[in-house]
Amino acid sequence: MSYKRKAELPVGDVNDLMEVTPLGAGSEVGRSCHILKYKGKTVMLDCGIHPGQSGISGLPFFDEVDPASIDVLLITHFHLDHAAGLPYFTERTSFRGRVFMTHPTKAIFKWLLSDYVKVSNVGSNEMVYDETQLAACYEKIETVDYHQEMNVDGIKFTGYNAGHVLGAAMFLIEIAGVKILYTGDYSREEDRHLMAAEKPTNVQTDVLICESTYGVQSHEPRIDRERRFTSTVHEIVQRGGRCLLPVFALGQAQELLLMLDEYWAAHPELESVPVYYASSLAKKCMTVYQTYINMMNSKIRKQFAISNPFVFKHISHLKNMDMFDDTGPCVMMASPGMLQNGLSRELFERWCTDKKNGLLITGYCVENTLAKDVMNEPDEIQTMNGQKLKLRMSVDYISFSAHVDYTQNSAFIDEVKAPYVILVHGETNAMGRLKSALMSKYSERDEEIHIFTPKNTETVKLYFRGEKLARTIGHMAATFPEKDTMVTGVLVVKDFQYTIMDTSDLEEFAGLKTTAVLQRQIVPYHASFTLLKYHLQQMFGKVRELERDLNKQETVRIFDTVDVKEYNVNHVLLEWIGNSVNDMIADSVLAVILNIESSPASVKLTKSDHTHSHTHGQPHHHPSSSIKVEKEDTKESNDILSTSGGDGVISSNGDISLVERNPSDEFQDLVMFFASQFGAENVEQDEKTRTIEITMDGVQATVDCNQFVVKCETDALRHRTQNVLERAVRTCMQ
Repeated sequence: MSYKRKAELPVGDVNDLMEVTPLGAGSEVGRSCHILKYKGKTVMLDCGIHPGQSGISGLPFFDEVDPASIDVLLITHFHLDHAAGLPYFTERTSFRGRVFMTHPTKAIFKWLLSDYVKVSNVGSNEMVYDETQLAACYEKIETVDYHQEMNVDGIKFTGYNAGHVLGAAMFLIEIAGVKILYTGDYSREEDRHLMAAEKPTNVQTDVLICESTYGVQSHEPRIDRERRFTSTVHEIVQRGGRCLLPVFALGQAQELLLMLDEYWAAHPELESVPVYYASSLAKKCMTVYQTYINMMNSKIRKQFAISNPFVFKHISHLKNMDMFDDTGPCVMMASPGMLQNGLSRELFERWCTDKKNGLLITGYCVENTLAKDVMNEPDEIQTMNGQKLKLRMSVDYISFSAHVDYTQNSAFIDEVKAPYVILVHGETNAMGRLKSALMSKYSERDEEIHIFTPKNTETVKLYFRGEKLARTIGHMAATFPEKDTMVTGVLVVKDFQYTIMDTSDLEEFAGLKTTAVLQRQIVPYHASFTLLKYHLQQMFGKVRELERDLNKQETVRIFDTVDVKEYNVNHVLLEWIGNSVNDMIADSVLAVILNIESSPASVKLTKSDHTHSHTHGQPHHHPSSSIKVEKEDTKESNDILSTSGGDGVISSNGDISLVERNPSDEFQDLVMFFASQFGAENVEQDEKTRTIEITMDGVQATVDCNQFVVKCETDALRHRTQNVLERAVRTCMQ
C-alpha cells in the first residue's frame, strides 16, 4: 500500500488529523514528554522530570492525556530529564501500553533512577515513586536494537543511533504511511568514545520533531574546547586550588575522564595532583560501557583491542567522602551536573569562598538551577540550609554538552527535508531565534517549510490526506484487471494496509478462516401455506418449490437464498446462510409473513357458515374483488384464501362464500404494506383523506389511495414509492 501525502493547515477531515502535544520540554529544557496522536493510535515520546523542580511539580503535565489511551511509550536515552518520570507513569497511572528503549539505556536506567530516588532532596510524602515501584517499572521495559523495525498494532518504529550518550536513540515512527522522526537529544559530532548521530536513509520524513537546546549558538571547534578545558584545569590546580567539575554521572563524564587521563599522562608535573571521580553509580555503570564497546566509535574499539580505555591510570574513584583528604590542589568530578543537591553541591558550598578554587561547568544548564545562576557570577549564593556565602571561586563555562549546535542542527534539518518541523527541548528565546533563522534561510531559497514552537500542552495540528491503494493477491492477482473492470473479493485491512483477495485465499494470506452460519427462525403463522406462497410471489416474483420432506411439508426458496418451510400447523421456518445480503432478503420475507398475520384480509382456519351460496363451485365475482381458488383434493379442507375485496370461504362441498369488506380494511392493508417496505417509523396515515405520508432522509412522498397516485418532489423517492404502490395494489386489492 502506498500513500500520496499532503499535510494541510489548519482544517481537514478529523480522521486525517495528526496531533503533537508537548507535556514537557515545550519552550523549556527538562521533563521531555510528547504525545503523538494519529489514526486512533497514541504514542508517548520520552517521560522525564524537570531538574529545576522537585516532587510532583517536576513531572510532565500528565493530566492533559488519558494514560490508558497510550499504545506505545518510547524512551530515547537514560538521562533524568527524559526517563525519570517513567516509573511514576507506569505504576501510578492507568497506563497499560508497552515501553521500549535500547539495551544500554535499560541497563543504565535502573542504576541511575535508583540513585535519583536516594539523593532526591524531598520528604517521603513528596516522593513520586519508591524503589519497589521502580523495580516493577523495570520489569515492563522491552528492549530494541538500532535499525530493528517494530510493529505494535499498526504503529511501526525503528531506532537509530543519536550520539549524545551510550544507547541514545532517535525514533522513526510510521502510522498509516505517515513518517515522524523524533530526535530526542542528539549529537552530530563524533567525540572521544561515541559515534555521531545518523540520519535514516532512503526515508521520506513527513514530520521532524527535533531538539533546539542551543538555538542559534555554534560550538567552538572541539580541539579548541579541549585545549581551553585542560589549560583551565591546569591553571586552577597550579595556583593551589581545587577544581570542581559538576557532571552528569554518565555520558559527559566518561568523555571528560578520557580527556583528563590523556592530559595527565602527557604532563608528568601534574602527577602529584589527584584527580577524583566521586560517583559510586558511575563505577557500577562502567561495566555497561565495557559491555557495549561495539556501540562506540572505531577509535575506542581499536583501543579496547589493546587495553581497556575505561581503566584510568591517573584517576581515582572516590567511594565516599571519608576517604577524601581535602588538603592541597585536586580535581574533583562529582554529580549532579547542575548543583541541585548531592556531592557536587556539598563541595561547591565548601569551596566557593576561596578564590584559589575554581568551578568549571562543562554542560548545558537548565533555568532555575544553581549552576545556571552561578554562571552569572553573583556576589553570594544561598546554601541548602538557607545560609548566605560569598562567591569568590572562579567560574568558567566550557561546553562539552552532547547537543547539536545551530550549524549541526540546521544541516540535519536540511538533510531530513521534512516539510513540517516541530522544535522542542529549548528555552523560549533560543527556540524563537532558531525558528527565525531557519525561516529566513528557507525563504531565501524559496523553499516552503512549516516550523512550530509549541509551549507545554499546546497542540500542533496537521492533516494528512492519503489516497488509499489496495493490492490484489492470490487468485485475484492471477490476471491483471482492465480499466473499468469490477473486482469482487474480500477487503482485508491490517495495520492500515489494504488487500483484496478471494475467500479461498483468506487462510493462507491473512490467517483468517471462513465460516458459514446457518440462520434459522421460527415464525408464528396461522394462515394457509398456499396463501403465503401467493404473497411471496407477489413480492419477489417466481419462487422455487423444493421437494417435500419426509413429513410431506412444503418448502419454497426465495432468490435461491432463503428457504421458507411448513413447520407445524401454526408456524413456518425460515432458513438461510447468514450474510448482509441474505439477512436483508430474510427480513423482507419475515415482513411479508408478519403482514399476512396482522392484515384483516387474512382469513383464519374456520368452518363458519357463509352468507351467499353459489353452487357448482363457480366463484362469484364481487364488484370490488376477485378470488383465485385452488380446490384441495380432500373434501375435508376448510382452508380459506384471503383477498382485499372480500373474505372467501370454501365449504366442504366446494362452495365459496364472500363477505363484503369495509373500504377502511383495504386502506389499512395498504398502510401495512408500505410500513413493511419503508419501516413503520417512516409511514404516517390519514384515514379520512385515505392518504399515506412516507418520509425518507427528510424527503416526503404522498400516496393518494383514492386515485392511486404519488406526489413527491424527488424523482428517486417518487419512482420507488410508485413501484411499491403498484405491488401493494396487486397484492392487497385483487
